[in-house]
Amino acid sequence: MASDRYARLPRPEDTSGRASLSEERAQSGADPDLDAALARFELTSFRPGQKEAIETLLDVGRLLLVAPTGGGKSLVYQLPASLLPGTSLVVSPLVSLMHDQVTALDAIGVPATYLAATLEAEEMRARMRDLGRGRYTLAYVAPERLAFPGFRSLLADLACPLVAVDEAHCISEWGHDFRPEYMQIGGVLRELPDARVLACTATATPVVRDEIVERLGLPDDTPQLVRGFARPNLGLRAQEAGSKKERDAAVDAVLREALGAPGDVDGCAIVYAPTRRTTDQEALRLERKGYRVDAYHAGMHGEVREAVHNRFASGETEVVVATNAFGMGIDRPDVRTVVHLAPPSSVEAYYQEVGRAGRDGRDAVGLLLVSPGDLPLRRHLIEMDTEGRAPDPERVQHRWNLFLELIRWSEGGSCRHDAILRYFGDEEETLAGCGRCDVCQKLVSLAPEVDPEEVTLLVRKALSGVARVHGRFGLQAAAKLLRGASDPRLESAGLHHTPTFGVLRAHPEAWITRLLRRCVTAGWVDFVGGDRPMAILTDEGIEVMRAERPARLLLPPLGARLPAAPATRGASAPGRAAPAPEAQLDEAGHALFEALRQHRLRIAKAAGVPPYVVASDRTLRDIASLRPRNADELSLAHGIGPTKVARYGPGLLEIVREASTQEA
Repeated sequence: MASDRYARLPRPEDTSGRASLSEERAQSGADPDLDAALARFELTSFRPGQKEAIETLLDVGRLLLVAPTGGGKSLVYQLPASLLPGTSLVVSPLVSLMHDQVTALDAIGVPATYLAATLEAEEMRARMRDLGRGRYTLAYVAPERLAFPGFRSLLADLACPLVAVDEAHCISEWGHDFRPEYMQIGGVLRELPDARVLACTATATPVVRDEIVERLGLPDDTPQLVRGFARPNLGLRAQEAGSKKERDAAVDAVLREALGAPGDVDGCAIVYAPTRRTTDQEALRLERKGYRVDAYHAGMHGEVREAVHNRFASGETEVVVATNAFGMGIDRPDVRTVVHLAPPSSVEAYYQEVGRAGRDGRDAVGLLLVSPGDLPLRRHLIEMDTEGRAPDPERVQHRWNLFLELIRWSEGGSCRHDAILRYFGDEEETLAGCGRCDVCQKLVSLAPEVDPEEVTLLVRKALSGVARVHGRFGLQAAAKLLRGASDPRLESAGLHHTPTFGVLRAHPEAWITRLLRRCVTAGWVDFVGGDRPMAILTDEGIEVMRAERPARLLLPPLGARLPAAPATRGASAPGRAAPAPEAQLDEAGHALFEALRQHRLRIAKAAGVPPYVVASDRTLRDIASLRPRNADELSLAHGIGPTKVARYGPGLLEIVREASTQEA
C-alpha cells in the first residue's frame, strides 16, 4: 500500500505509542496518495521540493523547512493536515495570513479557523468551543495566545497530529526578527509529544536553523531541507543617493520603468522607508505624482493598517510606502518592484522583503538606495537602549556585522544574484552571472570600453597582494602593499622588498581597498582570525590569480569613497574588515562543517545556551577550512579567543581529528 512507506523510517516519536501514519490513514479512511490529495487544493503539480518536504514530515515526524518568500511553504503543512485525523495547529504572527489562508481553505472544503486578538470576545468564545469539539482540520493561532492558560488547557485535550511553526526564525535571538512570544512554543510541543512538528522559515543561515531546533526542543537529527533561493527573474540593483533629490529621481525612474506612468500602471510596488516620518512624506510625494498610494507603519491604528492591507490585496492600491511592519504574509503576485529608500538590517531582511516582487515569475526589479548617512543611523538604532537597559555588546556587534554584510553586498562588483546565493549557502543555483542585475548589465554595457585583459590583470595583481599577506595581515595591509605605501608591518615582514610592493601604485589606496572588497564579495578572498581578521585567498581566488578561472568583475569607479563606520561605543576596532561571506569549502570541508554544527548543537543543549554562544557559523567554517591540530591553530579561527579555546577547544579539536581519521 502507498501509505506503508510513511511507517518505514524510524521516527523520534515512534516510542510514544502513537499510531503510525498507515494506521491513522486506515482509521480515517482517506486516500493516502499525495498527488490525489493535491487535487483537493486545486493544484495539478507540486513546486520543486514540496513533495519531498511533505514526505519527510510524514515519514520522520520532524522537519525544518527553509524556503524563500513565496516558495509554497504553506502547502507543506496544509496538505498533511488534510490527510491526518484531528486538528492541526499552525502558529503564525500574521493575522492577515491567517485570515487569507482560512478563507482559501474553507473555499475548498477544508474546515479551518484562526484565533487572534482582532476577534470580538463572543466570536473568540464560539471558535474556541468549536475547536474543543474537533470541528476544524486546521487552527491558526498567534504565538501570544499560547501563553493563555485556557487555551493551553483546551490544547491538552485536542487530538493534534501536527504543529506547524511559521516564521520560525522569530524564535532565534541571533536572527534579524526575534519575537519573545515565540519562546512559548517549545513548552507547547513538550505538552504534545505525539504531534508531528514542522518549522518553516525564510532565514537560511545555519546558526539560526540550529537555534530553531534547540529552542523548539527538537531532536538533533531533525531533517533540515533548504530549497531554491534563486530568483533569476528579479533584477537586483543598488544605487548611491547622496541627497533627497537623487533619491526621489531614482524612485520615480524605477516606478515608471516597472509600473508605467501614473494612471496607466501594470502591477504594483512596495516602497520601504526607514522611519514612520519618511513613510508619510514619501507616500504624500508619490500621491502628488498621480499614483494611488497608501502609507503603512506601526504608528497607525490597527483598523487603518488592516484597511491598507485589504486595499493592496484587492488591487485598489498601486503603491504602498511602508516600514518593515508591512509585507509578511503578502501574497500579491504582481508586485513589479520593491524599493528600499535605505538599507534594512541584514541580507536576510533584504532578501525576504525584495522577494515579494515578481512572485508570478515575470520580470521584476529590486532597488536598494544607499547614502552616506546609513551607517551612523543604523549604528544608532542598534545601540539604542531598550526598556532602559543598554543592549548586550555582543548582540550589538552581531547586528552591526549583519548590517555590514548588506552594505558590502551593495558595494560589490560581482553578480548580485550569485552573491546572495553564496551568502545563504546555495552554491548549486549560482549562475556565474544572472544577466539581469545592475552589475551584470554594466559588465555587458561597458564591454566595448573595458579591456577584459586589463580587468583580469588588475584583479590578479590585487589577489597577489592578498597572497603575500595570506593569514598574517588584514585587507588594509594588502592595500598598502599593493599601493607601495610605507607600513611598519610590511617592513618588519620584509614584504616591502617583494615584487608585489607597489604593483598598483597608479591607483589610490581607497580604490585598491574597494577592489579588494569586491574580491571578497566575489568569493575570492576570505578572512580568518579573531578580533582582527586576517585576509586569505580562497581556492577559487587562487584559481583566478593563476588565470585558471576568469576574473569577471566590475571594477570600482575612480574617486569612489568608502563609507566610514561611526566612532560609537562598541564599534569595531580601527582597520577591521567587514565580515566575510561564508568560506567556500570542498566536499570534505562541508562534511566537517556539518559535523561541527551537530557538536555545537549538542553542547548548546547541554549548557542551556543558544548555539551562537558556542560558536558562530563563520567560526565553524574557519575551523573546517583550517583543520586545526592543536589549541594554537584553533585560536586562528574567527571568534575563538582564550576563553573559548579553554571551554570548547577539546571538543572541537576532537571533531576535527575524527574527520581527519575518516578521510585517511
